[in-house]
This record gives sequence, structure tokens and C-alpha cells, in this order.
Amino acid sequence: MPPITPPPTALDALVAEVRACRICQGLIPEPNPVLRVSVSARLLIVGQAPGTRVHATGIPWNDPSGDNLRAWMGVDRDTFYDAARIAIVPTGLCYPGHGPHGDLPPRAECAPLWHPRLLALMPAIELVLLVGEYAQRYYLPGDRRPLTGRVRDYASVGPRFLPLPHPSPRNRLWLRNNPWFTAEVLPVLRERVAALL
Repeated sequence: MPPITPPPTALDALVAEVRACRICQGLIPEPNPVLRVSVSARLLIVGQAPGTRVHATGIPWNDPSGDNLRAWMGVDRDTFYDAARIAIVPTGLCYPGHGPHGDLPPRAECAPLWHPRLLALMPAIELVLLVGEYAQRYYLPGDRRPLTGRVRDYASVGPRFLPLPHPSPRNRLWLRNNPWFTAEVLPVLRERVAALL
């Protein structure tokens, strides 16, 4: 007897719609939306946009930034990529292309188009990690403080949101200049992640 395939859910249908999105066709190198979601996930990671390696593999945070983020969270790769527990939806779902100083910002039309619809179908989300400036600008539009201020005063935007700097290896100087992040914020991040998983 062949295995029974469950009928697609509303979230499955929406993910298929997201993956077929071509709103940025011609504006970015090649549309290839990258995300992982489930109705049971309790933790959502909102980052910036896929880089070239993520674009090529279709695996979010599949780069040195992802290695740093997993270390910050205190989770291994298997846990991190368990979509039943951790959802991953970047601010821009496709690689935006390369600019004069690195990757271009995520496309502005992406998050408003998809994030509200995806979140509406993920009712178990309790904590949203806002990784980097672009995620924080979208989810905390009234907060005009610089990233450092938001991250340092993380409790002011909690308990649903936890702002973080981008874990790119390029941010070593920021981490060196802000030792309070490792001493004060990372223990809170690890405790909250462990409690949800």
C-alpha cells in the first residue's frame, strides 16, 4: 500500500505561492525565494536577504554568518534547520544582487507582500529574532534608534522581539567595541531559545 500523502495545508499553498513569486523579475539577478516555515514553529528568525551561497543552495544561513548565528543561539545545525521548531523568513526572500559595498539591501516590496500572510499561518510563534538593521526597521518601524541602541535595550521591544546585530564575520569590530553584547544579550538569547525548543 503506498504511503498516504496528507492534503496540503493553507501554509503549504502559501509557500508554493511564495516560491513562484517573480515580482522582482528583472530587478534582481534571479528570483529564488528562500524560507523555511511550519505551523508548529515557536521561533522565527528574520534576517536580511540571502547571500550568494544561500541563493545557490536554497538553504538559509548556509554560510559563516549562519555558523555565528547558531553559536550565538547555542544550537546545532540539525536543530537550527528543524522547521517544525524554527522558522526562517528573511526580510527579502531572494538574493538582491551585489552593489559597490557588498550585497544590495533586501527589496522593499518583499516583506510587506509576504510576511503578514506567512505570520498569520504560523500561530505558535512566540519569539522573533530580528537579525540586523533591515529586519528591525521592518518590524519596529517606530523605533528610530540606531541598531546598537535597540540591541542594548532589547527588553524595550520584547518579549515577542529580540533585536540582534548581523552575525557576519565583517561585524567583528562591532562585537569587539560592544562587549556587553556577549556578556549580557547572548545569555538571554540562549535562555529564550532553549526554553522554546
